Amino acid sequence: MGYYLNSNDCLSQFQNEAAKPFFVDKTCILNEIIPLVEQGGYSLCITRPRRFGKSMIASMIGSYFSRGMDSSGVFDSLKISENSSYRSHLNQHNLIYVDFSKYDDEYHDYSSYIGNIKDILREDLHAAYPDVYFRKKGTVAEDMKRIHQSTGERFILVFDEWDCVFHKNFFTENDRKSYVSFLANLTKGVGCVSFTYMTGVLPIAKYSQSDTLNNFMEYTMATQPMYNEYFGFTDEEVDDLYERYCRIQKDPAVTREDLRFWYDGYHTAAGTRMYNPRSVVYALTNNHLASYWTGSGQYSEISAYIAGNAGKIEGLKEDVIMMVASEPVPASIEEYAATAMNLSTKEEVFSAMVVYGFLNYEDGCVRIPNRELMDEFGKTIRKEASYNYVRELEKQSERVLQATLAENTGVIEEILEFVHHSESPLKAYNDEAELSGSIRLAYISARNKYDIQREDQAGIGYVDYIFYPYNKNEDGIIIELKVDDTAENAIKQIKDKKYALKFKGKLGEKPKTNGRILAVGIGYRKKDKVHHCKIEVL
Repeated sequence: MGYYLNSNDCLSQFQNEAAKPFFVDKTCILNEIIPLVEQGGYSLCITRPRRFGKSMIASMIGSYFSRGMDSSGVFDSLKISENSSYRSHLNQHNLIYVDFSKYDDEYHDYSSYIGNIKDILREDLHAAYPDVYFRKKGTVAEDMKRIHQSTGERFILVFDEWDCVFHKNFFTENDRKSYVSFLANLTKGVGCVSFTYMTGVLPIAKYSQSDTLNNFMEYTMATQPMYNEYFGFTDEEVDDLYERYCRIQKDPAVTREDLRFWYDGYHTAAGTRMYNPRSVVYALTNNHLASYWTGSGQYSEISAYIAGNAGKIEGLKEDVIMMVASEPVPASIEEYAATAMNLSTKEEVFSAMVVYGFLNYEDGCVRIPNRELMDEFGKTIRKEASYNYVRELEKQSERVLQATLAENTGVIEEILEFVHHSESPLKAYNDEAELSGSIRLAYISARNKYDIQREDQAGIGYVDYIFYPYNKNEDGIIIELKVDDTAENAIKQIKDKKYALKFKGKLGEKPKTNGRILAVGIGYRKKDKVHHCKIEVL
């Protein structure tokens, strides 16, 4: 047993996770990996946003295959134990497990960092195979080949946080190129390696210059459907966790709907909705809803994107404000832009934010995925000078919300016209999409109290906006916009198409509000640019 070779470090990590009350069994990913190991020669890279369980999966894979331990005590009770090949691969392989994010405080440059890893790897190999001849100046890749030639044994490589070096300021561009070459030498076209599993946040293709790492099959959340169910929590898994929580917690302060509002909202290429797993577990463990998002890394803070670039990139600030108002924004996403050190377009900024998990990408649009991230965006724009006028907009928006609850249509009409006049140069003033966006800006502060859904299916049609209160004792709100039509006809549509049925929830669910349901009809006349509002209690 060595430091990297057949180390029990990964087992210790996985045992700790598996013993926690809110552990989710993701071992079925091994059903898909075992055939790749048996066939040999595959290199797999799965990239996901931070806090999506990548390290847990990496430690689990290492714990299962590595011969340096007996992990049957943890795996025998998990789903993978049902696989007919389970025993034949359990702890039967030489495995090298490296977490590249672990830094010694004495590392001040790339040479000391990677040199230490190489030295330890060679020490592990030499100690495990004392009868094999190794050159004094040999490399790790050469030593592995010599072992394979002498013994016929092969290796599985598991590399966690492969992209860590790209987040450290003291690594130069040449250092990064050397690092990629180091990985390629270990993994590409090497007969002594039966399988390589690599994980991180950044896609590898940006750094595959001259096809350096083209041996990897790469899977990202937004573009590749395979393996999506193993990273993040699905609705069914959160249902199960919530049942556990209710059994454990004597006085539950978190509802199942709370978890969806706060931590859901990510969308995979397979069409699955995913929850941020770290935040769900923290909320249930602490019996408290909060933003558990903490920043780390050079490009991890939201302010580095939306504040630092607001004055340099045309249209960025306006699009961010629309997203903070819960509006999706059309965007063309190129995930590899996340690796760029200088972002020069909105698409590059949004691409990077999608990769890091700050935004969700779906149906050609980016949006802020959930309440947790909405809070983080809100904190940023409130403290950044370039977004000063948003604070005034939020004050006016609070007046709109209170006027709506009080059925004061005059105040709503007044502020709608103010918002529409001051915020509409983004598109044609009379464009219906722009009118709809103005409504969201007028209600921007409502995002703190409501889950706001746009064009949600309700009754027998699609409602323009429906506001589900976080506090079920608060009123629900339905908004319908009519262009060159009356507010009365907007109210009529709300009634005729039975939009209010949406608040009753699905069969067996509790109502989404115990308060009133307010139907808000808004009519707009293009000719004289006048807004008219009508409110009824349904």
